Amino acid sequence: MAGESFQEQLNQLRDDILLMGKMVVNAIEMSVDALKRQDLALAVQVAMADEKIDELHLDIEGRCLLLLALHHPVALDLRFIGTALKIIIDLERIGDHASNIAKVVVSIGNEPLIKRLIDIPLMADLGKVMIRENLTAYVNRDREKALKMATLDNSINTYFTKVFNELQELMAKDPKNIKQATYLLFIARYLERIGDHATNLSEMIVYMITGERLELKEGHVETKLLNVKN
Repeated sequence: MAGESFQEQLNQLRDDILLMGKMVVNAIEMSVDALKRQDLALAVQVAMADEKIDELHLDIEGRCLLLLALHHPVALDLRFIGTALKIIIDLERIGDHASNIAKVVVSIGNEPLIKRLIDIPLMADLGKVMIRENLTAYVNRDREKALKMATLDNSINTYFTKVFNELQELMAKDPKNIKQATYLLFIARYLERIGDHATNLSEMIVYMITGERLELKEGHVETKLLNVKN
C-alpha cells in the first residue's frame, strides 16, 4: 500500500472484493457440479480451496482497518469501506457453505442418487446470479439492481421448500433413503443460506449508495432513512 494514493487503495480494495466474489461463485459452481457428477476428487478440491477464500478475507479486512485508521474517511468513502468489511464477512460464509456442500458430496460418495437433481442446481444458479449481480451493483453503485437481486431469494426459498417436501416423501416411502435424503437436505439448506447471505449483500450495497437501512426479506422492503449526508 506504500506510495499508493487513497483512491488507488480503494480501487484495489474493490478489485479484491470482486476477486473474492468470483472465488465463492466458483466454489458454489464446482461443489454442485461435484454433486451432479459425483466427482469426489472435485469435491475435495473445493473443500481445500476454502482456505484461500479465508486468507483473502483476512487480507481485505486488514487493509480496510488500516485505511480507516490512516485516512479517517467520511461520507461515501466511509460507507464504501464499512460496506466492504461487511461484504467480505458474507462472502466468507458463502465460501464456507460451498465447502460444506463439497464435504457432504464426499459423504454421499458414489451411492446412486435417490432423486433427480433439478431444484438443487437451480437454487445454486440463483445464488450465483445474486452474488455476481450484487457485486456489479457494488461497483456501479446501482441501487435498483441490488434491490432486484434481493427478490430472487424468494425463488430460492420456494425451491428449498419443494426439495424439503420431496425428500420427506422419499424418507417416508423407504427408510433406506433416510441417510442420503438427510445429506441432500443439508445441501439444500446450505444453498438456502447462501441466498440469505446474498440478500445481506443487497442490503449493504443499498446502504452504501444511499444511506438507507433496508431489511429485505420475503419480497418486502422495510425502510429506515438514516439522514446520512452524501
